Amino acid sequence: MVRGRLFIFVVALTVPSFAAAETMSFGDAAAQLARICGADITANCRGVNLDSNRLKECLSRNRDVMSPQCKEGYLSTLDAIQKRIAARVTVANACTREIVKVCGGSTKETSKSVPCLVTAKGVSRNCAQAITDAGYQ
Repeated sequence: MVRGRLFIFVVALTVPSFAAAETMSFGDAAAQLARICGADITANCRGVNLDSNRLKECLSRNRDVMSPQCKEGYLSTLDAIQKRIAARVTVANACTREIVKVCGGSTKETSKSVPCLVTAKGVSRNCAQAITDAGYQ
């Protein structure tokens, strides 16, 4: 049951949101979290909604009974997920001109313009960097 929830957590993290920063992919972060903390999540966080904030709170509350490898790595892994989410938000700001002028899109629906932004020629350096940081390219 917890493995099923962990799978749902992984899938939820890979759904397009908006990005920027030196982070690992959502899939890699979720796989790393499952590898280093899977047993701890199963033992101590049963029934917790597995979004990154609630999971972080649960793991933090249970640090005293957590395995050493989970203690050492869970914060950096969950922080990498938050950085990736923040990086995707940056795309809307860094690529406003390109979304509207080049892709004919709306800044309110940036995710619909991502395929265009990835293949468009002549995007600004800031926009190109935001797309890369967000993991879209």
